[in-house]
Amino acid sequence: MKNAESVGKLECSVPSSKLVKAILAILQKTGYIGQIKEGARTIRVELVGKINALHAIRPRFSVARDGFEKFEKRYLPSRDIGIIIVSTSQGVMTHKEVVEKGIGGRLLAYVY
Repeated sequence: MKNAESVGKLECSVPSSKLVKAILAILQKTGYIGQIKEGARTIRVELVGKINALHAIRPRFSVARDGFEKFEKRYLPSRDIGIIIVSTSQGVMTHKEVVEKGIGGRLLAYVY
């Protein structure tokens, strides 16, 4: 998606899976992408032009409920810019929602 956005495309397609759908729903909710159209094996994503960086976090670090500040400093450019996407026992959500709920999880990706 980042490459398609950097060359000025208005749409891109990504392979379909439950995890990808959950991550795209978070990106749409936070305003980084536009409409999502699901097909049989791919998902068409409308690009808005707000993604500067979108990367997977490897290895997928486990983080306790009070350990997110270290990873915010490591992956995000500033405190209030960007989100870290986290997989928890209650589903996929942003690091801000995880801190509010007081749970931990595994880091999946970051975007700003």
